[in-house]
Amino acid sequence: MNKKKDALGRGLDAFFPGEMLNEEVSDNEVVVELALADIRPNPYQPRKTFSPEALAELAASIEKQGVFQPIIVRQSSIKGYELIAGERRFRASKLAGKTQIPAIVREFDEESMMEIAILENLQREDLTPLEEAQAYNSLMENLHLTQAEVSQRLGKSRPYIANYLRLLSLPTAVKQMLQSEKLSMGQARTLLALKDKSKIIPLAEKTVAENLTVRNLEQLVQKLNGDVAPTKKKKKTTQNPYYRQSEKILSEKFGTKVAVKANAKTGKGKIEIDYLSTADFNRILEILEINLD
Repeated sequence: MNKKKDALGRGLDAFFPGEMLNEEVSDNEVVVELALADIRPNPYQPRKTFSPEALAELAASIEKQGVFQPIIVRQSSIKGYELIAGERRFRASKLAGKTQIPAIVREFDEESMMEIAILENLQREDLTPLEEAQAYNSLMENLHLTQAEVSQRLGKSRPYIANYLRLLSLPTAVKQMLQSEKLSMGQARTLLALKDKSKIIPLAEKTVAENLTVRNLEQLVQKLNGDVAPTKKKKKTTQNPYYRQSEKILSEKFGTKVAVKANAKTGKGKIEIDYLSTADFNRILEILEINLD
């Protein structure tokens, strides 16, 4: 199963009947050979770049064995056809020197074309955090959905959706760093906790230049916000690898420092979750799905 699709819960099937996007041929359908020159990509498809290496590999396979699975298209109101699903096969077939491709012709309106393009983009395995955030935002704007409705349809929690949408409030320069993977999502979310927003870009540049970890960045944000006094270095102690790995996973989930303190003799212990402000505290409560209203 596609990992990205599985991670998004019900995904496309939550918006469209399964048979609409199923690339298997139903009893009342036929596969037709269409000229590649008569097909154009989905005009609402946000994805513009494809891995040249992956396309070349697929093209080599198509050149030898052809296209096994038909693409899905709709008839254009202007001329020819518009692609619904199968853009990699479409591009690779062109690269392989093919002139025709097997296709299934189905009916989709303009709104459905837009929805499918956004949702298919969400299911890419190489989707960046910013692209995922933009896809959620597009769903809300184009389908007039709330965060709760998007999370319900996609099988993700509302705090999960909210955390991604917060990335869109970052300055353009910082979003470019996130998109190019110079910054991680954890680093970007930590920058959002800065009270003085004018310091976000300089601190982002410092993070990239000095390769700061999320924990290093959290400490800097706390100092800049005046939330805590500088901490003294503590004597390092050996920690159980299980608890160390648990800290890492929890820190990634909450987007902040998490400490697991365990007593090896009694088996008791505690989990400490840092927060940088009242807003950050409320964000953590949302992740825990705690409603104090």
